[in-house]
Amino acid sequence: MSDEPQTRVQTPARSRPPAPAPAATAPDRAGTAWLARLLIVGLVLAALNLRPAITSLGALLEEVRTGLHMSGGVAGVLTSVPPLCFAVFGITAPRLARRFGPGAVVFAGMVAITAGLVVRPLAGGTVAFLAASALALMGIAVSNVLMPVIVKRYFPDRVGTMTGLYSMALALGTSLAAAATVPVTDALGGSWRAGLAVWAVLGALAVVAWLPLVRRRGAGTEAGTGAGAGAAGGGTAEAAPAPRITRSRTAWALGCFFGLQATGAYITMGWMPQIFRDAGVSAGTAGVLLAVTMVMGVPLAFVIPRLATRMKNQGPIVVVLGLCGLSGYAGLHFAPAAGAWAWALLLGVSNCAFPLALTMIGMRSRTGGGVVRLSAFAQSVGYLISIPGPTLVGALYEHSGGWGTPLALMMGLMVPQMIVGIIAGRDRTVEDES
Repeated sequence: MSDEPQTRVQTPARSRPPAPAPAATAPDRAGTAWLARLLIVGLVLAALNLRPAITSLGALLEEVRTGLHMSGGVAGVLTSVPPLCFAVFGITAPRLARRFGPGAVVFAGMVAITAGLVVRPLAGGTVAFLAASALALMGIAVSNVLMPVIVKRYFPDRVGTMTGLYSMALALGTSLAAAATVPVTDALGGSWRAGLAVWAVLGALAVVAWLPLVRRRGAGTEAGTGAGAGAAGGGTAEAAPAPRITRSRTAWALGCFFGLQATGAYITMGWMPQIFRDAGVSAGTAGVLLAVTMVMGVPLAFVIPRLATRMKNQGPIVVVLGLCGLSGYAGLHFAPAAGAWAWALLLGVSNCAFPLALTMIGMRSRTGGGVVRLSAFAQSVGYLISIPGPTLVGALYEHSGGWGTPLALMMGLMVPQMIVGIIAGRDRTVEDES
């Protein structure tokens, strides 16, 4: 009897298993679904705003030059500012994302784009116009880098679909601004200031869509949604050491691939109409052919990322797109007018290397932090590579007096693009290499 209490004291108590986490209630699930839908809307609206500031200016560049008494040299610098800003400001995106969260930075990017588009038409001189343009381009630059990050973080199981969706919206915004700016300007009385300012409305819509997302910290873009909460709220994947991007062969290959495809895209957008016009095609038809090339990116930008995520190696897609580019440039060289529509279609397909590059950014890292660094590195390196391309083509055209040499250069660039694209498309991540 006297030993019984002692025995009871010395016997260790059994540990109880932890109680299971309570299941999400119906209101929680409804709120999460609402936030996921709002995030999708925000992604689409943000993507729509990533190019109108550039293509709307291109459509009215002559009117802007006259209105601001801008020299031809300054106008030429203005056309090369976008990739420079993308490279310079894009590299700051990882630090901003770590401090404020990617959703908040994209929201700030949309505010900067809208403010720049509002202020730019009010500029009374060249310096103010360039400063306002730089503000809008700064917002585009950080958003460019963080869009793949948002997709990877909040939709990890739908990277291809969501990348395709926002790539399609980006292509649509590019085409819409290029095609509609002049008619809208005419409808608003012919003022280039009104024609540029109208695109601020699209930016304001994106700001409105992102505002509730960044205010819902813990339930929205800062802590994850039902579509990808596992990738957003921390965990072992996010706690992994940050990869050293500069030591990764895949990162360098992806940066070069991004830069070479951007070079081809800027050359095509800047010079293709002139190539057709020099071959005897009317100015109106040359403009339509460029629009066809750009519009091709709308459906294909949705299809290609979904296809890419179903393949372990994206090299075959890289080769197909590269061969389309080679064929298109060769056609422009040998029969520019006779096969004009075919060359426009082929170059439109080739330009879809852009959404493929964005998709590979999301696939070549296992963590959200890795995607942030890889996106900033690849896009900054890529846009720096793309800066001299259009200017070099223009110089070769002027020096040689024809399009033979420039087109040979453009065909030649497709070969290294395919090589580095094959390397970037291999089934590995930057964490494996760094």
